[in-house]
Parts: sequence; structure tokens; C-alpha cells
Amino acid sequence: MRRSKAGLALIYVSAALVAAVCLFPFLWMWTSSIKELRELYTIPPVWFPSMPTLENYRTVLFESNVPRYFLNSLIISIGSTALALFIAIFAAYGFARFKFRGKSYYQSFILIGQLLPTAAIIVPLFVTLRTLGLVNTYLGLILVYMIITLPLAVWMLTSYFRAIPVELEEAAIIDGSSRIGVLFRITLPLSVPGIIAVLVYSFVTTWNEFIFALTFATDSSVKTLPIGLAEFTTEFNTDWGAVMAASMIMTVPIAVLFLSMQRLFIGGMTAGATKG
Repeated sequence: MRRSKAGLALIYVSAALVAAVCLFPFLWMWTSSIKELRELYTIPPVWFPSMPTLENYRTVLFESNVPRYFLNSLIISIGSTALALFIAIFAAYGFARFKFRGKSYYQSFILIGQLLPTAAIIVPLFVTLRTLGLVNTYLGLILVYMIITLPLAVWMLTSYFRAIPVELEEAAIIDGSSRIGVLFRITLPLSVPGIIAVLVYSFVTTWNEFIFALTFATDSSVKTLPIGLAEFTTEFNTDWGAVMAASMIMTVPIAVLFLSMQRLFIGGMTAGATKG
């Protein structure tokens, strides 16, 4: 009995330590965002501001292009996530339910793009977008981010679709339903956790991406938030208060997404990784 209590206490202490380590950067980011400039450079550091201020948030929201970049990131992230999810659903269902020659090779080739470094694909992508006239456009970035997130999205959904009993679909087909009807009426409702996992993965990947946005979006009308954060750094100085305030604003959509879909996201990731 004592051993079980000691083991349980050790688990709680370990979990608390891990949580503290994970949350500390966010706590430091928040406290830094409400500090005055002099307190940001104090040694030893000031853990909590003596006179909290919202000046950094005022600078970010009313004296910079961050609100515009926030809207750009939202449009691009939602667009690329929706497009990747739409294509991944049909591709993954085909891999999970149909037999055709070379299926295993196609599945392996899907992930090859994930193995290539960014430097190897950024030039071909830029040339393609420039040829199509899609540099500095929402559509160009949406297509690029769709290409980045689609392979893993297909892989995750394929594993999840395979975990659904095929007998359910066969029964619906016998009752007269088409394949498309089976997909939307049977398979997708049972695959909500997996779809949510893909949705969160695609959105977060797009929201935080920097290199492609820096290359393909040089105009302020389409720049994203990660690029906006970099604009607070000049050759001689960095406005750390504004950087921290903008980082807090950038974190809000991701935090809301995770908190609202936490259970479904974890369930989808687990099922996609262990079943198939």
C-alpha cells in the first residue's frame, strides 16, 4: 500500500515538473510582454514586472502591420488546411479500401517529399509559382502549404480508415448506398477523431511556417505572422516587448484550437498510430 502511494506521488510530482518546464516559456513570454523596456534588460532578470503595462500590445495592435498579418495567416491556414483535408480524405479512403497494382509503392512514395530538406524544394516551388503568377498571392501560399501537409495527412487518415470495420460499409452498400454515400454517411462520422488530428496538424504546421512565407510572400498584403515577428528585429536593435506581445497574440488561435479539440486530437493521433 505504501509503495503504491509512493509511486502515485512520484507520478504526480513528475507530471508537475514536466508541466512546469513546458509552461515556463509561455509564462516568461507573457510577463515579458507586459514589462517596461528597462525591465526587459535588467540583470538579474525581473521575473514579474513591478508596473505591468499594455504599451507593447498597443504598439503591436495599432502601430504595426500585425493585425493584417494575423488575418493573412488565418486565411492561408484555413484555406490550406481545408484543401489538404479534402484531398486527403479521398486519397486515404482509396488506399484504405481499394486494391490496385503498386499501392504499397505509392503509399511509400507519398512520404518521400517529407524526407527532402526545405532547401531542395524551395527553388522549384518558387519557379513554378512565378511561372503561374502566384508569387505574393494567397492561392500560391495555400497551394504550397497544402503540398507540405498533404502527405502526412493522407498517411494518418489511411491508418484511421483501415481501423473502421469494412462490414459496416458493405452493409450500407447492400442497402443501396453508393461508395460516396458510404464515405460521407458511415466512414467520415466514425472518423471524426482522425479528421480532427489531421486538421490540427495541418493548421499548426501552416500557422507556424516561416521559410516558405519569407520566400513566396514579400508583399505586406500577404505576409504572415511569423514574418511579422521578424520585422521587430532590425540591424541594431530588437523590440523584445513587441516581439513577446506579438508572440502571445500568435499563440491564441493555436491554444484555442488545442483546448477545444484536445480529446479528439489525442484520440485521433493514437488511433492513427496504432491501428491499421
